[in-house]
Formats: sequence, C-alpha cells, structure tokens
Amino acid sequence: MFSKEVYIQRRIKLKENLKEGLVLFLGNTDVPMNYPSNTYQWRQDSNFLYFFGLDYQDMAAIIDLDNDTEHIYGDDVGLGDIIWMGPQITTAEKAESCGVQHHHPYSKLQETLASAMSSNRKIHFLPPYRAENKILLDQLLGVKPADQKQRASVELIKAIVELRSIKEEQEIAELEKGMETAWLMHTTAMKMAKPGIYEQEIAGVIEGIAISAGGKLSFPAILTTRGETLHNHYHGNLMKKGDLMLMDAGAETSMHYGTDHTRTTPVGGKFSTRQKEIYQIVLDAQVKAIEAIKPGETNLNVHLLASKVIASGLKELGLMKGDINEAVKQGAHAMFMPHGLGHMMGLDVHDMEDMGEDYVGYDEKVKRSDIFGTAFLRLGRAYQPGFVLTVEPGCYFIPALIDQWREQGKFKDFINYEKVEQYKGFGGIRIEDDVLVTGKGCKIMGKPIPKTIDEVEAFMQ
Repeated sequence: MFSKEVYIQRRIKLKENLKEGLVLFLGNTDVPMNYPSNTYQWRQDSNFLYFFGLDYQDMAAIIDLDNDTEHIYGDDVGLGDIIWMGPQITTAEKAESCGVQHHHPYSKLQETLASAMSSNRKIHFLPPYRAENKILLDQLLGVKPADQKQRASVELIKAIVELRSIKEEQEIAELEKGMETAWLMHTTAMKMAKPGIYEQEIAGVIEGIAISAGGKLSFPAILTTRGETLHNHYHGNLMKKGDLMLMDAGAETSMHYGTDHTRTTPVGGKFSTRQKEIYQIVLDAQVKAIEAIKPGETNLNVHLLASKVIASGLKELGLMKGDINEAVKQGAHAMFMPHGLGHMMGLDVHDMEDMGEDYVGYDEKVKRSDIFGTAFLRLGRAYQPGFVLTVEPGCYFIPALIDQWREQGKFKDFINYEKVEQYKGFGGIRIEDDVLVTGKGCKIMGKPIPKTIDEVEAFMQ
C-alpha cells in the first residue's frame, strides 16, 4: 500500500465531485477454477485498490456522502482459516491502514443498504464485471444482472475517471518499477528467439521473470510467430528461421500497476528485406505518433497521423495506391491496421475499461468513429499531463480479411490486391511503448527496449 494519506486524499477528492447518497464499492472474492478450494489467481478490484488500498478477499466499503463518513465491511478469520492461511490482520487494522474510521462485519452491509433504500437514498455503484459481484449486487440492491450496467452511477463513473486518468507521482514511480521488469522480459525473449525454440519455452521464462520480481504478468502474454492474429495466446509453434516473433506482454507490480510493451523480433537475429520494409513503416508511424503527443492534442488525431504514415509507406511498396488522406478517411488502411493506436494504462492494463470504454476514452468533444478500424480506438480524447498510455501501431496481413474485402470489391481504388496476395503468410508487426504525457509533451517510460532495426539485430547477436 501507499501511505494512508494517499487513500484519504483520493476519497476526499471523490467526495468533492459527488452530491448525495451512498457510494458502494465491492471488493472481489476468490473464484473457483475447477473445484471450490482451487481458485484462479487472486486479483482485487482496481477501484477498491485505488480508494482503499486493501488487497484482501471479501471486503466492501461505503462512503456516506450525506453524513461524511466512511465504512469498511469484512469478517475476521477464525482458527480454521488461520491454520491454512496463517495469521491474518483484523478488519479494524485494515480500516486503520487506509484511514477509514468505521468498520463492520460483512453481514452489516445488507442492513446498511436496506436502511438507505427504505429512506429512498441514492446508492451509487459501478457496473460489476464478475459474476459473483453481479449476483451479490442483486442480493444487496435488488438490481438484476441484466440491468446493472444501465443502472450504474454515471456520476460516479465520471468522477472516478477524472481522478484515475491523472497519475500521481507515486503511481508513476510504481509504473517505472514495472518497466524495469518488462525490459528484462522483452530483452530475454529477444535473446531466446532462435530456430528450434518453441514459443511456450519463452512464454514460460518471461512469466517467471514477472513472478520473480514480486508481481506477475499484467495480462496473458501474446507471444507468437503468427502475429497477424492480434491477440494470439497460443504458444505451441516451433520457431523457424525467417519467422517473426511478436511479443506483446507487460509486468504487473506487487501493487498491481501494469505495463504493456510490444516488440517484433526476427527469429535467428536478422530481418529479411521484406520484413525490414514493413518494420520500418511501423516504426516510423510509432515515432511520429509519439512526437505528436502533447497536452490538448487528441489521441484520435494522433491515431489518424500514424495511420497515414503506415498507408504512405505501404503505397511506396505498391500495396496501397491513390489518395492516402482519402484512403484513411474511408478506412482502407484498416486492412493492415484494424485496431486503435493505444489505450490508457495504470492499475488496469486497459485502465478503467471495466466502467465503460467510452467514459474513459471519449467525451463530449471527441466521439467514437463508426468506421471499421478507427472504431476500435479505445482512447480518442485530448491528452492531459499525467496521462499514461500506450502507443502501438501495427501492420498485419490477415488472410481472412484480405479474402473477404477482395471478394466484396472493397477499396479497390486504394488497395492493390494483386500485390497484397504476395504477402499472405507474412504475419504481423507491432511496436509498442508506454508514454507519460508531460506539461509540454511526453516521455517514453522505462529503460529503452531495442527498437530500431539496427538495435534489434545488434542486440540479438
């Protein structure tokens, strides 16, 4: 945990942005994997961590806006649990550690909420993303799971997004700690990317690095020689000379702040001429996008800038043609980059998206596009100092997408399908760094992971 003052100040700021009623925070519980006592890896709810810092199962909290009081709910464990889990701190000690004055047994939560509902008091809650909490919310408030997203407090969501979007100094320091681990993960993987190695061998090593640093992976690693599948979690391929290994992976620290980096590495240490050409296009797009990031600029504009760089580079290779600005406006470039430029980062690797992607990434000024490709941009709104986000352009040759668009005759004025056919089987390239928006521009976080063609090839030797 950070100091208790951090959590006290966060709750004070939250209360300043809300008017009346109760604010309900549900922590997470253990989830059985295949029988009750064999659970998935524990992970606390990020909003519970942000406002209370308590990394324990089966807890809840209420902020009473009308009476300016705060309450923690949880049960002290008995001897039976202590035998298996060891000594545990009490609910009173947990409340004290985050600066909450009132603590209660978990059973009192139902009573508190029932009393509030009988008095017609407003109860703010967030949209739950786990089945256990959806059932619990139904039991506590009588709101059916199908209605919970719609009934969630937009006022609370917006207040939290406003706070969590701007990273505090201690959060930035924690993220930098994760960057150290991520650097070791990625550089180790690059050294291991040799013919005759199975993807799963590298996947196991990098996860071990994350665990040995006191944390874990921030999400299941994408590590594959079939990078044209954007979220490819299969690790069973045998690497061959001439393959490209795309690794999209990050480290989560012991305090649950997560990083997210991608590098694309030539198996055996040398890019082919064709690979160099596509790689350089993606790298140019990433570098120009990062150079354009500054407070007040929108991520939508920077996404479109990166898209035009990629489309221009592909036109030089004969894969695209025509007016590049018009091609990007219509979405023809999404044949090759069918995803957004990046997303917010922090306690969640896709920060705060459990509350609704549009609340995090868009606002009254910047609305989500409905054009294929650009529609998948998770973050479109203007940058503010303190934002931490990913910048991850890519270029992919996806056979199913190529075949469908060619059959439909889509964008024939912008895509040279005859030339594109020659790139089937190429795979995909993505390059990603984590960026902090500063007062005047931005900075790439963490120790530099080899990225240029010369740096990658030299490092692998």
